[in-house]
Amino acid sequence: MDSTDAVVIGAGVVGLAVARALAVQGREVLILEGADAFGTGTSSRNSEVIHAGIYYPRNSLKARFCVAGRDQLYAFCQDHGVSHRRCGKLIVATSAGQLPELEKIRAAARANGVELDFWSAEQACAAEPLLRCVGALHSPFTGIIDSHSYMLALLGQAENRGAMLVCESRVTGIRIEPGAVLVSVNDEGPALSARTVINCAGIYAPQVASLMEGFPKQHIPTAYFAKGNYFTLAGRSPFERLVYPVPEPGGLGVHLTLDLAGRARFGPDVQWVEAPEYTVDPRRADRFYAAIRAYWPGLPDESLQPAYAGIRPKISAPAAPAADFRIDGPEVHGVPGIVNLFGIESPGLTASLAIAEHVVRLI
Repeated sequence: MDSTDAVVIGAGVVGLAVARALAVQGREVLILEGADAFGTGTSSRNSEVIHAGIYYPRNSLKARFCVAGRDQLYAFCQDHGVSHRRCGKLIVATSAGQLPELEKIRAAARANGVELDFWSAEQACAAEPLLRCVGALHSPFTGIIDSHSYMLALLGQAENRGAMLVCESRVTGIRIEPGAVLVSVNDEGPALSARTVINCAGIYAPQVASLMEGFPKQHIPTAYFAKGNYFTLAGRSPFERLVYPVPEPGGLGVHLTLDLAGRARFGPDVQWVEAPEYTVDPRRADRFYAAIRAYWPGLPDESLQPAYAGIRPKISAPAAPAADFRIDGPEVHGVPGIVNLFGIESPGLTASLAIAEHVVRLI
């Protein structure tokens, strides 16, 4: 039977950040990934935004880890040559009735230690001439990142310190024994023995936890899947900053983000699905045009093209308030050697380095 110190299940951005943090501490780390490459799931199917830490409840894990992780991420990108840009964003009210929502957002951000500037319609439209709004909040800390380059840098640092990534390695069984956790892969061969197993499987984290023989089921949340569809704009973006409407239930509304080449993409919307699937129905563009034209009335007809879709790994039902991150170590569930990460949706990418530090402290 092969053995290792720590097994990280899932090679998305959080799994790679955790593996790096463990390897930096000198621990022997094996990363198991069911796909044929790292970062093919939620980590590569998102807006690639470095979030400021605006919307999350005060003292929540999302708020704390987003604000801390944002600063760590900017520093990491600077130190390791990861492409990024601190472009800022505008959260816009398109009617007078939405102005109180801006004040609520500003107050929530301030409670998290994030200061936002209120811009009048004239100020916002002077900065972004094609924008239509009655007022906006400006976030100077928001940015964009090349998520693949970031994950590549995390993996490189982990591997340089001895960590190993093994792809096409689907975890099919986990047995907890005194002093060890036995992990079966692909239903083949003898199990792998580890002192510590960190479940960073993203949308499949509850499913992986359910494989753990003898693990208390009350500590495994139900998985819900909120699909987000994206459309891209033909040609270069006429906006220099990200543009977000006021939030909607389940997400932040159909917002305009940029990639590092200056192209605009719109999304994600919120489409609850029974199981993960990533097709983008071109007919959903009709809703996108209506939502975008609330703040950009000049959006040309036939200019949106289906791009890609992602799945938010939700652990709260569609009608329920959004759940906080769950990072459950032995002090929560009572099982030595196991850490489960549940509901690591946005701002998971921004918070990844701070999440990794927290996991290391837990074990």
